[in-house]
Amino acid sequence: MPRVPAHLRERALGMLQGGMRTADVARAINCHVRTVRRLRQRYRETRRTADHPHSGRPRVTTPAQDRYIRISHLRDRSTGTLSTTGVVAGKLHFKDCVTKQRYNLVSPLKFNGIVLAFWKPYALPLFRIQKSCVFILEDVPAAEQPELFLKKLQQCCIVFDFMDTLSDLKMKEYKRSTLNELVDYVTVSRGYLTEQAYPEVVRTVSCNIFRTLPPSDSNEFDPEEDEPTLEASWPHLQLVYEFFIRFLESQEFQPSIAKKYIDQKFVLQLLELFDSEDPRERDYLKTVLHRIYGKFLGLRAFIRKQINNIFLRFVYETEHFNGVAELLEILGSIINGFALPLKAEHKQFLVKVLIPLHTVRSLSLFHAQVIRGLLKFWPKTCSQKEVMFLGELEEILDVIEPSQFIKIQEPLFKQISRCVSSPHFQVAERALYYWNNEYIMSLIEENSNVILPIMFASLYRISKEHWNPAIVALVYNVLKAFMEMNSTLFDELTATYKSDRQREKKKEKEREELWKKLEDLELKRGLRSDGIIPT
Repeated sequence: MPRVPAHLRERALGMLQGGMRTADVARAINCHVRTVRRLRQRYRETRRTADHPHSGRPRVTTPAQDRYIRISHLRDRSTGTLSTTGVVAGKLHFKDCVTKQRYNLVSPLKFNGIVLAFWKPYALPLFRIQKSCVFILEDVPAAEQPELFLKKLQQCCIVFDFMDTLSDLKMKEYKRSTLNELVDYVTVSRGYLTEQAYPEVVRTVSCNIFRTLPPSDSNEFDPEEDEPTLEASWPHLQLVYEFFIRFLESQEFQPSIAKKYIDQKFVLQLLELFDSEDPRERDYLKTVLHRIYGKFLGLRAFIRKQINNIFLRFVYETEHFNGVAELLEILGSIINGFALPLKAEHKQFLVKVLIPLHTVRSLSLFHAQVIRGLLKFWPKTCSQKEVMFLGELEEILDVIEPSQFIKIQEPLFKQISRCVSSPHFQVAERALYYWNNEYIMSLIEENSNVILPIMFASLYRISKEHWNPAIVALVYNVLKAFMEMNSTLFDELTATYKSDRQREKKKEKEREELWKKLEDLELKRGLRSDGIIPT
């Protein structure tokens, strides 16, 4: 098989596994179709992409076949540079002696009297044409713009290697300018979105964004502390995402046509990209997925199911996925659109998926996006988590309806009472700040006859025993607020607490006296057994 650089072999294999056509892969890595076919055949038989035999495995081709393929490849390369010296009498003049038939050129297109020739997909990339042959969409007649639009989309299917910063600099700049032109064109133009454009747009986007994500540079990568690895090809990727978003938002966009090409396979590959370490790409992916969810009704259930699967794998298997926060933001918009009453599947999603997200170590990365359900997984030993949970609870209580509050007030304030009693002053302080929230105070006041008995004992004890004076001051303010809400109940609870404390002190004193008597009896028994005290 002709020698192709290792990184291009890996990229070609990834494209093939992603469902791209052989001809498209060949054009993307700038090689012949038969080279890609040999690569796929060799991988199937040897499970390797190396273009040399592996010891212990049979050869895919004979040495003679390899020599023939290499000679053919060199012949193709030696005659594979198309350039022009100008246009004379409506015909392209070539510097080399290659004929039009050698390149399989289609019929030339005439724009403003200038001939621009395109070749078939398996020939050389369009970026090999000199810059003088690249036309601006707005400069050609309106009737010819849709066809030129398709050609430029085909041109942008070529993917460049940005890991090599010095290679193909001019071609990379040509592609960047072409992508910018396409973004502007779909934003302001009308009539460009023919039925033939849909598959080309999806193919262009797929060729550029769908790829195998590189593994993390370090197993000890901490998203909170370490800088993420940014995508090297972002100058092109950003424009492709921008173009696709403008395409989806276009007034001429017809989901009935696009659903043939933006299907479940496309969405699945899109969701896999959310694991990218680059936050810029995840932000664009969030917008793209949100637009697809809104435009394609038939894909909504599938999208929710796949997000469900990602979260389950994240919680119970890997505990690593970079795009959890972005997916939760999308879910927030989706949940807001649910019709009432909620379906059973939506309630199950809350219980089985969203609530268990609190159990993972990387909670702080997506804490702001998680909705509801904390008491079951309340942390027992991590004070930092406990403070975050209290903050999230306050956000929920800010929007909760009074009728729903009544259903949860007892277990909720039992947990808050435990937090107020915490020896960790930050946990106790965060819980006591609830009484600074006006809406929560109104809910407490309406249900003080239930909440006050739950909280009183902890508050009264802390006011006498807590080691931190700031906490003691906050507790006094809370007790004062309770006394103003319901002075009668407060006095009753105070009297009950004091009588209970006296009863406890009395029992404790009796217990100490009993232990003292037992110790005296044991001492006397020991002395008698030793003969010191006569029986």
